[in-house]
Amino acid sequence: MVPPAQVSPLVPTSLVALLGVSLTACTPDPAPTDTVGASESQTAETAETAESGDTGEPLPVLEGYADLHLHMFAEEAFGGGWLHGQATGAAEVALSLCDGGEPGDHARLRDELTTLFVNCDDAQLQEAASQVPLLQAVLTLGGLGISELLASIPGSAGDTGIHLDRTDGWPELEAWPRWDVIAHQQSWEGWLHEAYDSGLRISVMSAVTLDWLCRALPAGNVTRPQCDEMDDVRVQLQMANDFAAANDWVEIALSAADARRIVSEDKLALVLSIEASHIFGEGDWLAQLDEVYELGVRTLQIVHQLDNRFGGAAPHNGIFHIAQFEESCHIDTDCGITTASVTLGFDVDASCRNVKGLTDEGHALVSEMIDRGMLIDMAHMSEALTRDVYDLSVEHDYYPLYLSHAHFREIMLPAKSKEEKTSPAWIMSMVRETGGMVGLRTAHEEVNTYEGAGVTNTCHGSSRSFAQAYEFGRKGLGVAIGLGSDFNGFIQQTRPRFGPDACSASFAEEAQCQARDERIAGAAELGSSFDEHGLGDVGLLGDLLDDLDQHGVDTQALRGSANDFVVMWERASAPRSGPAEQGFEVDVSGVTVLPSHFERRGELPTECGDPYCPGALLPGEACRFDAECESGSCSGAGDCGSPQGVCD
Repeated sequence: MVPPAQVSPLVPTSLVALLGVSLTACTPDPAPTDTVGASESQTAETAETAESGDTGEPLPVLEGYADLHLHMFAEEAFGGGWLHGQATGAAEVALSLCDGGEPGDHARLRDELTTLFVNCDDAQLQEAASQVPLLQAVLTLGGLGISELLASIPGSAGDTGIHLDRTDGWPELEAWPRWDVIAHQQSWEGWLHEAYDSGLRISVMSAVTLDWLCRALPAGNVTRPQCDEMDDVRVQLQMANDFAAANDWVEIALSAADARRIVSEDKLALVLSIEASHIFGEGDWLAQLDEVYELGVRTLQIVHQLDNRFGGAAPHNGIFHIAQFEESCHIDTDCGITTASVTLGFDVDASCRNVKGLTDEGHALVSEMIDRGMLIDMAHMSEALTRDVYDLSVEHDYYPLYLSHAHFREIMLPAKSKEEKTSPAWIMSMVRETGGMVGLRTAHEEVNTYEGAGVTNTCHGSSRSFAQAYEFGRKGLGVAIGLGSDFNGFIQQTRPRFGPDACSASFAEEAQCQARDERIAGAAELGSSFDEHGLGDVGLLGDLLDDLDQHGVDTQALRGSANDFVVMWERASAPRSGPAEQGFEVDVSGVTVLPSHFERRGELPTECGDPYCPGALLPGEACRFDAECESGSCSGAGDCGSPQGVCD
């Protein structure tokens, strides 16, 4: 039987008012629902299912795929001051009406950022700035300048800062979302239902926030200026409960038996999680764990971007080094991550690994999670912390560990594989041994070639890149794999194979060649926005799987990953006796490291000393030379492409 303590009473409306958030901004008023009746019904059904699982008979294999990392209600993250669009409501209201006004009404930082650095004295701050150009830029450029750079990556200027001129037709719905957004809603309820229609049956909804970013936003954009991470978390969890109560095709799963019942009934099981850098703040963590548990949380990360009271985080993006420095004022010269010689904020060893592992409070928290049968998400953990948590798992008869969103280290390019946040084969062995699984990041960039994939690595950042990593994990590492979309999570997504952004994770000339070859001999278009906008919203997850099918990828494991998740949870809830799996031999061979951009650019033909891709540009596109155009004619081009012309 499921104990009554696992029933999730919804947060009263008065708490929402107390926190100062409007859940109806840019959305119609939600219809009232009988939330108490829904909870009581769910409890009775869960209890019946749990009892039926005690017969000793093999449980049926569940159908459907799992997304292990979704930030559905992130419009309320960061004090409610970053993301445009609402997760619920009519599309024309929830997605469009809030963003067509004055430039900078969201997706930008405050003009003055020096006020963020209150913990370090002037001497420490100036010493760090003199060694780290990024910090110097933060201090001197101000919020608008940094905002323009936040989302700029190869192939995209992004959607931050003043971004109204970066797409045709905005604020029409057709303009956003697309693969490269980090500041526009990607998890609207209509899109989630499209994913459900395509087979999504498990979705781990993670309440996300970071107080440092909240403090960096303009005061007028922030709904909760106190920037308390747990306030953001409570609001998002409340919204998840309200959403589940209002929709008969989705339920919040409060136990493994509950998840099995929901999926068996052909509904979407929503599993609630938390991703916050200062989870539980400085208060009584056990009381707060009780509180979020009552709200339905059954899994969480004990760290996110920064070290906290429970353990050490895996450093990666330099902006988080600066945030960590603001807390610790530490400049580490043992190894350089932020620059070639310096690491800001984090205490690292000679191998550039964070030395902070599991603290005493962290040990107590993880132990308490194990006692409650909660799932432990190792995403963002330092390697030291990962080892400590694994040791605790072994002490508890190999309690399952999983990563909700991960990159496989060995398949990443050398610069990326150096990051501690990427997951090496030895961590995958821990996951497999404990009966866990991995949510593979759909945010795919340029990767090395895995020869065992059976898919040519010829469209960087697209579904072809995802295929390299997926097949490496499935065949070489032997781990169970679901999706780790991280929508609304400050990360760009899988790029398209067609259109102006096709294959754009590489340098421009190679991207043009790859896009040309994809048009001529690649797999066909799907006929959806995925073709030219890439993985722009959660409703296109099924399109990603369909595109993998077109490449000849065996997606059966992905399409059945909901079963893997439920089985993992059942392992956490039942007696265990030793490792879940033994004898698999990890094989990391077959990965061909790509030559550098410099080497590959040197293989292209040149004209006037500039490399170009022959016949890649279509009629109407800007060109420099006749040979660049599919037609062989570049009208109006000057000598050596100055001024540029247009392909005939």
